Amino acid sequence: MPATTDYWVHDASSEPLFVVPTEANRGLVQMLPGVLAEVRKLVGERRVTVVFDRGGWSPKLFARLLADGFDLLTYRKAPYRPVPLGRFRRHRASFDGRALDYWLADQPIRLEYGPKGRRKRLSLRQVTRLRDSGHQTPILTSRRDLAAVEVAYRMFERWGQENFFKYLREEFALDALVDYGTEPADAARDVPNPERRKINAELRQARAHLEQLQAHYGLAAIENRERRRPTMRGFKIANAALAARVRRAMRRIHELETKRAAVPARVPVQEVVAADVVKLAVERKHLTDLLKMVAYQAEGDLVRLLAPHYRRTEQEGRTLIHSALAAGGDLEVTTNELRVALHPLSSPHKTRALAAVCGALNATATHYPGTRLRMRFTLKPEPPTSSAFPGARNPSNGEQPDISERG
Repeated sequence: MPATTDYWVHDASSEPLFVVPTEANRGLVQMLPGVLAEVRKLVGERRVTVVFDRGGWSPKLFARLLADGFDLLTYRKAPYRPVPLGRFRRHRASFDGRALDYWLADQPIRLEYGPKGRRKRLSLRQVTRLRDSGHQTPILTSRRDLAAVEVAYRMFERWGQENFFKYLREEFALDALVDYGTEPADAARDVPNPERRKINAELRQARAHLEQLQAHYGLAAIENRERRRPTMRGFKIANAALAARVRRAMRRIHELETKRAAVPARVPVQEVVAADVVKLAVERKHLTDLLKMVAYQAEGDLVRLLAPHYRRTEQEGRTLIHSALAAGGDLEVTTNELRVALHPLSSPHKTRALAAVCGALNATATHYPGTRLRMRFTLKPEPPTSSAFPGARNPSNGEQPDISERG
């Protein structure tokens, strides 16, 4: 069954903002204007830079985004000419605490789009990264105010989206907790024709075979001894069998191209699916996506509270929060408070950092939903120590301690 598509929008820190569920086969080029209409509702009239991959490549779309008050940042789609190596310069900088070292070439470019005879031109900026392997990665943007190194950094940081989905699968396991139901889908919507896909696969194999035969034929021509066969006629006679194979391969390609021309590229989904045409239940799946976003954002908020008190937050912050959320504890309800006393963590410096987070949470004076009970978080005292199990006692009042040792 052809899959349905969801389009996720994240902020510059790769935190999810919202998700738009769509019907199957709606590409990014078709969806991006509608998605950005939702973005406009969130940000107002200020200009926003949209970062996306090659799936949204369309000079016509680029022109529309610019006219709507958006800037763009995306990879350039092939074909394109490589940049001469002499244009690359080394760029070093630091963003978000990360040291960057790129070889970049910065140049203006023009893209043409529209029907023949009425072609339009769009002026953009191209920043190309040169890797040690010699591979070039061209990036297009309308932002001319950014340094080239920041353009590259912001583009490559788009991978944070993929890391977000990977993290959810591995750490939250929400998909395993949800039973996805189905509902009827539009049986008349068009999908790629599987028969044409088969022909395309055969055509690729046939063309590869022809290229191989042509290479052998060309090699035979290079190695031809003119003393024995000084004329082209003699060469053809000597290599008649190989030439016949080349001609058969060319005929095979022509037959496949003719066959493919008679097969439609897309057909109604009901013609390629034997069972009932269904899709995932939209409302249930959308609710699951919202739970994923809220869970990740809540965890991210806790990590940010942890950062001033834990030196390795960048590497271990989320792991520490996982441990805290999975830790045991006690609940006590008073007339005006819901008290949550958490067990200490595996090491004193982590426990002290968590105590600081508890203090920050208490300062928000948050009430438990649906009640007038103010939530108060504390750390329970550590077990008594001995010479066999030494360790400093941990503050248990949940207030932010004076931390002299940081992890």
